[in-house]
Amino acid sequence: MMSGTVGGVLASLAVIPAAGAAAAATTYTAPNPRVRIDLNAGWRFVRADVSGAQASGFDDSGWTSVNTPHTWNAVDGADGGNNYYRGVGWYRRHYTVPSQLAGKRLYLQFAGVNQVADVWVNGTYLGQHKGGYSRFRFGVTGVLVPGGDNVIAVRVTNAGDTGIAPVSADYSFEGGIYRNVSLWALDNLHIRMEDYAGPGIYLRQSNVTAASATVAVTTKVWNDSTTTRSVVVRSVVADKSGNVVAEASGTPQVLAAATGSDVTQTVSIDRSRLWNGLADPYLYNASVEIHDVTAGADTITDVVTERLGLRSVAVDATTGFSLNGSRLGLHGVNLHQERAVKGWAVTDADHTQDFDLVRELGANAIRMAHYQHDQKDYELADERGLIVWAEIPLVNSVTDSTAFTAGTQNQLRELIRQNYNHPAIVFWGIGNELTDYNGTATNTLLASLAGIIASEDPDRLSTYAVRGEDPDDAQTGLHTQVAGFNKYYGWYYGSKDGDLGAWADNLHTHSPSRRIAVSEYGVGANTGQHALNPPKPAPGGSWHPEEYQSLFHEAAWKQLTQRPYIWGTFVWAMFDFASDGRNEGGQPGLNDKGPVTHDRLIRKDAFYWYEANWAGTPTLHITSRRWTQRTDAAAELKVYSNADTVTATLNGAALGTLSSGDHIFVWADVTLRPGQNTVAVTATINGSTYTDSVVWTLG
Repeated sequence: MMSGTVGGVLASLAVIPAAGAAAAATTYTAPNPRVRIDLNAGWRFVRADVSGAQASGFDDSGWTSVNTPHTWNAVDGADGGNNYYRGVGWYRRHYTVPSQLAGKRLYLQFAGVNQVADVWVNGTYLGQHKGGYSRFRFGVTGVLVPGGDNVIAVRVTNAGDTGIAPVSADYSFEGGIYRNVSLWALDNLHIRMEDYAGPGIYLRQSNVTAASATVAVTTKVWNDSTTTRSVVVRSVVADKSGNVVAEASGTPQVLAAATGSDVTQTVSIDRSRLWNGLADPYLYNASVEIHDVTAGADTITDVVTERLGLRSVAVDATTGFSLNGSRLGLHGVNLHQERAVKGWAVTDADHTQDFDLVRELGANAIRMAHYQHDQKDYELADERGLIVWAEIPLVNSVTDSTAFTAGTQNQLRELIRQNYNHPAIVFWGIGNELTDYNGTATNTLLASLAGIIASEDPDRLSTYAVRGEDPDDAQTGLHTQVAGFNKYYGWYYGSKDGDLGAWADNLHTHSPSRRIAVSEYGVGANTGQHALNPPKPAPGGSWHPEEYQSLFHEAAWKQLTQRPYIWGTFVWAMFDFASDGRNEGGQPGLNDKGPVTHDRLIRKDAFYWYEANWAGTPTLHITSRRWTQRTDAAAELKVYSNADTVTATLNGAALGTLSSGDHIFVWADVTLRPGQNTVAVTATINGSTYTDSVVWTLG
């Protein structure tokens, strides 16, 4: 599909108020001179390294027809054995560029290719991109020919010897062009596209209160024409209704051919409506227009619009996180980008479903592990009001080489530049569980990454996830302004009953100025395995009963919620996900710690424990509901609910009414009769009556 219009004039605005003037009567619709063309359909693919496949005349008729997003590891990356294909795959497609785009600047954009991509157009080599999670662009003006047939060829590798981060991690490194591909057409006078593939405009906010907010709009203007142009940059901020709330228009400046300029304009927004998390994730639209005023003309040649959420954030070592001056305890989940059958090749609808489930759970924060996510995820976080910890894929180990260091630093700059304007993002993460935490190479790299964050974005907080077994004062946790700890008491070590809280209190007592979070905690669960009040299973064993996951999270959350100095807590992970090297819990190829299954079809009991604690929606859930075939008449009825009291019956006979102060209701002595048994519960929540029931069969 092709969208957008070419051209536009300033005269489309009836009134242009001065910055700070009353502007409610002036509405604004951003012109759209850009053209974006979707290139996801019609690719040919082969999972092999093929000599000469970059040539325009290469015969790919024997290759498989695919559409992007696409991965070649959707199945073998999640079936266990740690033997999924890691190597080279080729993609090719023919495309006829619309002839009316002649004279435009053309850019080929890839939203994500894992892990290294080499790109050709019509046999001309455009270059290589290293890093499997960030967006990248190549200028194709003069190479991609409007009006004629063009051949795009991409060689992709996810081999294990690419020499870039991550070297290893507890998930499958799925290969392919697994995110969207598009072609962009712009005027020669435009907002820069090749600034680490960022938007080219950067919205830095300061002095944010409900009374007013200041926004410095920095625009990277570029003149790709062969002549000098006279340029005016105009910045406009509009509310959701399109009313202009602030604008600034600069004086003309001369921009020589093949040069650029950074232009910063500052606007003040009065009576600002704040982006206030789940309570009110309000978003303005900030647009930047590029005007060509050469020789007395006034033509809008380019416009970029980014959403703007006005908010202030802080983390205190004693009271934790605050948003807009009010304390907000962050409780959330870790999120991977993968799902059953599709692997990494997920759609916008899939992303939306995942966020629907995150919000249903009641989370107010997401750690987007362990890499840069698709733009759709950050957009959804902005819209839903979820606080985000974003991070780069520096996991497990560091390679002591100049190339590895440069590549990791580049991935961090891509993460920041491409996502700078998302209000949901508060934390930039520089790594996760590096094992050589005392190594010189590790600490040198981490120090450089923390320095990049301080330089690129001093208004957000740098963070790092310390490996749980490491000393709590590990040097790796000291490079960043705040830190998270991955703690698995009650699973890989220790007890679920009290050890997590004791660890946190000890660290807080001995290092009271440290600002700490629990960046991971969780245990595995197979929804087909059940036991009554089971002891801790073997983490690497085949038995992961669902009931232990529930007991673990009950104990963990009770400890975490009592400690306000912990600025954030993140369940590992929201969904079961592919990790082909694992074989545990009776499910080869999966990390089964999610409160939701890999296919998103089952919310495990632990999901409803958090919903009862975190969400404002009425919750009434009988646990062990999938344990439908029983061999022991002695049973227990446990319910998660945010009701004050719950009434239960067994086969129509009353079991009684219980009250609870911790959202857990337990009828401990329940005796099943042979055959089918119907258990039902009833509760009144916010004036409405809710029921739940299950059938358990004995014998």
